[in-house]
Amino acid sequence: RWFKERRIKYQYIDLVSKGVSPGEYRSIRAAVGSFDALVDKGCRSYEELYMAYITPQAAEEKLLDYPELFAAPIVRNGKQATVGYHPEIWQTWE
Repeated sequence: RWFKERRIKYQYIDLVSKGVSPGEYRSIRAAVGSFDALVDKGCRSYEELYMAYITPQAAEEKLLDYPELFAAPIVRNGKQATVGYHPEIWQTWE
């Protein structure tokens, strides 16, 4: 909505139905700095999949297999990305 109100072109991708490729995941993770920034720890699947108790590698595999675990929105601008609602950062992007 933030982008639409400002007439900024954007592309919406439904993460739950489309998911994220491993390469795109690596790119987003590098931009935001950590795995924890990408995960919605409040979602039901986080508890059901025991995400807090498995190894980091297993958690990353689960994140790719269960895209509902991603925190949203993920907004990308080239190699930059944010997770969550951050208009103060988006305003600085060209």
